[in-house]
Amino acid sequence: MHAIFRLLLLIATARKRPKLSMFDLSSVPMRALLTDIDIAGHINNGMYFSLFDLGRFDLMVRSGTWDLMKKNKWTPVVQAETITFRKSVVFNQKFTQETRILGIDDKCIYFEQRMVVNGEIYVQATIATRLLSKEGPVANEEILRQLGVELPNDRVLPDWVQRWRDETALPGTRRPAPHLWR
Repeated sequence: MHAIFRLLLLIATARKRPKLSMFDLSSVPMRALLTDIDIAGHINNGMYFSLFDLGRFDLMVRSGTWDLMKKNKWTPVVQAETITFRKSVVFNQKFTQETRILGIDDKCIYFEQRMVVNGEIYVQATIATRLLSKEGPVANEEILRQLGVELPNDRVLPDWVQRWRDETALPGTRRPAPHLWR
């Protein structure tokens, strides 16, 4: 992780912030650091994904999901992500990194994440994640059961998200995925 020191600081301070439900909105105040930017003076496109990792960790820690993951030895992984850039976050600029669960399907938990400056969306991403155990993927029903929560009615995945996953997914690890350009 590019932002390892930020991650360690975030995990140490997240427990002191108000608790959240897994389905609440997490908002983390940040500033664009020298290590975040590229030669153009704005946050590097790849760095956004590392910063979005921090937002998901904040939500996991504050909702108690992180403790459950550690207890069960579950590991979070990203399966797919898509991002849209509207404006650049530049060096030393303050912003908030907003994270919420968009919805869940039979395989993934989907997050919507944003970089917001003065109430204006600069960058938005949709990220499909899973939790893995030593035996393989953890069923989302098991995660919700162990957390003692139910999926809220307002967390229905938009049609475009399901199409995006269906149209961009690689074959599962037990099926061949030959390297052939089409």
